[in-house]
Amino acid sequence: MLQIPTWTKVLVGIVLLMGILIALPNALPESVIRKMPGWLPTSTVSLGLDLQGGSYLLLEVELEQVQKERLETLVGDVRVALRKAHIAYTDLSAKGDTLSLRIKDLARYDEAKSLIEKLNPTVQASVLSVSQRAYDMTETPDGRITMKMTDAYKQNTQVDIVGQSIEVVRRRIDAMGTKEPTIERQGEDRILVQVPGLQDPERLKTYLGKTAKMTFQLVDESADPAQVAKGIIPIGDEVLPQDSQHGQPQPPLVVEKRVMVSGDRLTDAGVGFDQSRGNQPAVTFRFDSVGAREFGNVTKENVGRRFAIVLDNRIIEAPVIQEAILGGSGQITGDFTVQAATDLANLLKAGALPAPLKIIEERTVGAELGADSIKAGQYSAIAGLILVAIFMVLRYGLFGIFADVALTLNIVLLLAALTLFGATLTLPGIAGIVLTMGMAVDANVLIYERIREEIRNGRTIIASIDTGFRRAMATIVDANATHLIASLILFQLGSGPVRGFAVTLGVGIVTSFFTAVMVTRLIVVTWFRAVRPKQLAI
Repeated sequence: MLQIPTWTKVLVGIVLLMGILIALPNALPESVIRKMPGWLPTSTVSLGLDLQGGSYLLLEVELEQVQKERLETLVGDVRVALRKAHIAYTDLSAKGDTLSLRIKDLARYDEAKSLIEKLNPTVQASVLSVSQRAYDMTETPDGRITMKMTDAYKQNTQVDIVGQSIEVVRRRIDAMGTKEPTIERQGEDRILVQVPGLQDPERLKTYLGKTAKMTFQLVDESADPAQVAKGIIPIGDEVLPQDSQHGQPQPPLVVEKRVMVSGDRLTDAGVGFDQSRGNQPAVTFRFDSVGAREFGNVTKENVGRRFAIVLDNRIIEAPVIQEAILGGSGQITGDFTVQAATDLANLLKAGALPAPLKIIEERTVGAELGADSIKAGQYSAIAGLILVAIFMVLRYGLFGIFADVALTLNIVLLLAALTLFGATLTLPGIAGIVLTMGMAVDANVLIYERIREEIRNGRTIIASIDTGFRRAMATIVDANATHLIASLILFQLGSGPVRGFAVTLGVGIVTSFFTAVMVTRLIVVTWFRAVRPKQLAI
């Protein structure tokens, strides 16, 4: 009776000691933390957007644009394949999710159909786990072929594009040097971005809004400016706007649609300074082996021509190729500030977004509002702790003090767990901590009331304490299990603030169970063996 194994005492002591050491940096100023020995924990709980201020963005991935681009690519592939085979066709067009054309020479219809079928990609259907064509083909007697994008292809495209977009957004925000951003998928085509502590939300919006799709295309010097002014553009060309140079606006340029080198081949980008232009900030870049070979071949074969560097369908620069560039690296100059050059280099390193992002909701929380929230949370937590402590002392006397000690250690362990797991503390999370305080003494109340009942039934002090802890255990386990299930459901189905509340509530349930059952029992048994009271005042 009232026997606690030595290994249990050691385990409880180790857990409490580690909890205190891990939670301690949260109560120390930054100057003291920097001076602490390297072997001591120095991590602190990260504060959420509502506590330290920052930016909140809800982005929508424009999947229709990707669908349109893929269909246009298929149109181009079909056109090239039929022209190479010298098969006459007409009415080749794409609208919505459908491509259609008509084969003029019906004698070669089967040959044309075979060529087009080879261009139809295969997609893995997510439900049936079987391969099927990306486009359903239908035919008419007059030689018309229609290709409609399948639902499986649309669904796979959506999953891939949103997943790729999240990774690109994550790399871009990490490159900004922000701490503990929240980037997660919401619904089918939306991305939630929360960046605590960000002081320039407009920069974030501009930064994430750029697709950053870079291409290298040759300028068509043979295009007649007069014809271009009338809207008559040579086949295979396009007109793109040009960034200003030295503060002077530049006219649009006619460039070949064919992409000579894609920005996907970039492996690194950084900020440099162009000494020929008075140390003007510039962006340096380097290609992979394939990109270096393509870049070298283009510059070698087109010496004397202008080579346009295009970012998101806008020409940054169009220098003249003076000589072959075979090293696989280059430099982009322009009217850059150091910040603009840094942002562009980071965008290129992070990679292009597979689809444009549209901001559909934005919020900015000021640092002052966050500081007020922290103070309100601190006051509520302290008030809750004091009120619960007073109630327990008034209700159970010395045993109430034991419960208050366990409650304090429970808060320490909860803070240590949040620090160890790298959780982000939000205002709803503080509410979860305050709620945990009340729930933490709930188990003690059950134990103490059971001990009272046993004493009234005439049992000895030792038997009452032992029976009180044992028989209250089933009720304590059931109560904590139901609370834990509720917190898991909140975490699984909720998002943002709801998840913050669920995390602190769930962790608090685990720590309160440990302190109420293990720590309180150890305190009571230690006190009883030291004092050996004749009567139990509870």
